[in-house]
Amino acid sequence: MKVPLLDLMAQDGPLLEELRGAVATVAGSGSYIRGPELQAFQSEFATAVGVKHAIGVASGTDALELALQALDIGPGDEVITTAFTFFATAEAICQRGARPVFVDIDPQTYTLAADHVEAAITERTRALLPVHLFGHPADMYALNDIARRHGLAVVEDCAQAFGATQHDRAVGSLGDAGAFSFYPTKTLGAWGDGGMVTTSCTEMAERLSRLGNHGQVAGYVHTEIARNSRLDDLQAAVLRVKLRHARANAQAREALAQRYARQLSGLEIIVPATLPGYTHGLNYYTVLVEDRDRVLTALGENDIGGNVFYRTPLHRQPVFSAQRPGLALPVTDFVSERCLSLPIYPGLTTAQIDRVARVIGSVVAHAPAAKRCTAQPH
Repeated sequence: MKVPLLDLMAQDGPLLEELRGAVATVAGSGSYIRGPELQAFQSEFATAVGVKHAIGVASGTDALELALQALDIGPGDEVITTAFTFFATAEAICQRGARPVFVDIDPQTYTLAADHVEAAITERTRALLPVHLFGHPADMYALNDIARRHGLAVVEDCAQAFGATQHDRAVGSLGDAGAFSFYPTKTLGAWGDGGMVTTSCTEMAERLSRLGNHGQVAGYVHTEIARNSRLDDLQAAVLRVKLRHARANAQAREALAQRYARQLSGLEIIVPATLPGYTHGLNYYTVLVEDRDRVLTALGENDIGGNVFYRTPLHRQPVFSAQRPGLALPVTDFVSERCLSLPIYPGLTTAQIDRVARVIGSVVAHAPAAKRCTAQPH
């Protein structure tokens, strides 16, 4: 029995008739860029997140960079973020000419640790950029409190966390702006690339709309240097269909996660936590295990998908490591050396999960005691 890390056809298959109908509607409309499907999707997405505005852009990376530009983050500024994330988080900061400042992560959620942030703030700090990694929200209430006391902006990286909440508020509504990705592997994924910026600030939303359209305020009237970054109507139509099924898909992921937790119980393995007051988006089901690469090899030998996000955290990437040699982020290093993401998506069967658990158990059960995983770095 093959178990792919992600099977988009298993996930999208039940929706194909509805999706094809949405695509046919766009094909027959003659309106492909900033047309009615995009306008409708932006409105529906804003409602789903609980904000006043949602602005479609070309990718999640653009969503991050445009949000920072709309906040006037630029050369000489510093933005505090996490090193345990995809490269785009810090790349967007650098593209604005600013400097990413990495701090350590929470050992349970793997997100930006609020209790490390304040010590990293300098006179150049302009913003915080927490990442809701793997689908678990960062502690936005604590981070917002720090930001308010120091006069900082907050941009949420929501690329992996659509639908996740903290105290019943959705990610993307908890900062000054939220940046979403619709890359096909996401819990709300398009049939191509795309992104969204969310905000409840009307002035910021208006500027974001201009920034994604060459800085135009009217036809061929440009007030600032910007870019072409637009979510097209074809992708918006696909996403509108998927948005209608997002709650059911989230429930399916949660059921699969519960199955994993039961089947992996008793092993020397740390399964994903969901802290009280939070809901987890479960974009990835990421466990911590000793001898991670041996487990990954065993999965591959049994036609089971697995992946490591992120084996080399950003503070150890060549482009950043020379800037702050010797930077100590012990929890980040601990987690990156042990993390392993397992298959989780609507359409995955309980039999497939049970097989994944059996293969992992056959490896982990024989791990020597000295190599067993603990929840904290040592």
